[in-house]
Amino acid sequence: MTNERRQMDKDIHFFWDDLNLAQKFSVAELQRFGYDLLFVRHISNGSIAVLAAGAKMAAIDMEGQIDIEPAVVLRH
Repeated sequence: MTNERRQMDKDIHFFWDDLNLAQKFSVAELQRFGYDLLFVRHISNGSIAVLAAGAKMAAIDMEGQIDIEPAVVLRH
């Protein structure tokens, strides 16, 4: 479990660097409610941070706006 946690922390820090200041504030707010940063998806007009808390998903746009019902398709 410790090894998995280290890998997750490494991934979070990797994605954290891809966020702008507004997104970082919103990610920090969602983390207070149990959300974890999964990845940052780069799109034509910026990037979207994607988070999850169990089965719940959230996305944060370039302005830091939180969408708790995002139309994000996860690839497995």
